[in-house]
Amino acid sequence: MVFLFSIWIIVNGFYTNGLGSEPATEQSGDDGNLIRVMSFNIRYGTANDGVNHWTKRKEFLVETIAAFGPDLLGTQETLLEQRDYIQMKLVGYDSFGVGRDDGKEHGEMAAVFYRSARFEKLDGGHFWLSETPDTVGSKGWDAALPRIATWVKLKDLKNADSKPILFLNTHFDHVGKKARVESAHLIRRKTGELGQGCNLVVTGDFNAEVDSEPYAALFANAAGQASSVLDTFRVVSPKGSGDEGTFSGFKAKQTAGTRIDWIGCSRNWRVRSSTIDRTERDGRTPSDHFPVTAILE
Repeated sequence: MVFLFSIWIIVNGFYTNGLGSEPATEQSGDDGNLIRVMSFNIRYGTANDGVNHWTKRKEFLVETIAAFGPDLLGTQETLLEQRDYIQMKLVGYDSFGVGRDDGKEHGEMAAVFYRSARFEKLDGGHFWLSETPDTVGSKGWDAALPRIATWVKLKDLKNADSKPILFLNTHFDHVGKKARVESAHLIRRKTGELGQGCNLVVTGDFNAEVDSEPYAALFANAAGQASSVLDTFRVVSPKGSGDEGTFSGFKAKQTAGTRIDWIGCSRNWRVRSSTIDRTERDGRTPSDHFPVTAILE
């Protein structure tokens, strides 16, 4: 069913999202110079969400992912069962992620997925958003919960002479103001350390507004040094608007608010598009966040 739906999209030359459409040449993914990126907070599967419970929306969620066809997918709030379900349904992808509680299978993951035919995993790891990032399950600053970042270093098999890609995915704390700022500084440092000689892609739910201190800590110039990553959405849409909200609460019309889900990339990428995917059915969305996407060249 997903396969047929994807064919229909390509043949008809567009896919639908909240902020426009992309031509079939970019949707098809045939151009080896393009990397399709998606970041998606999928809402943890044990939440008491009634009609929006994971078991009632998981097929819709996977179909939404497949319709965009990401080469790189960063997920947040992903429990083991959810990671394994997405892995099973998304044919042709490898995944990497561990639970934030024990560094194994317990707790939410920041699991990443990547096309196995396109990429070879060279390295990968995890660190916690805390003063002791190598300590499994550590909770940092004023955070309410342990938070984790997962990264992989990938060789692009379609572009053998290109630099490796450092793909990092994370989820900032929803309570701790200091934790979000310090987490942004930590991500900035880690991309510099882990990403030497790499093209960078950063995805996540950052639980922060685009005019916030965490946003500036990640994307703005600091101490005379340019940030290593750009906000892909702001590259494409320099002027902000009132309909950039990425938290839906499962309501398709909930477009107001702030854009707390971001995709960042290093400056050597050309950002071909960056959108908020407003896919809905009968007024409901596949998660309580809208996925965000970018196409990089």
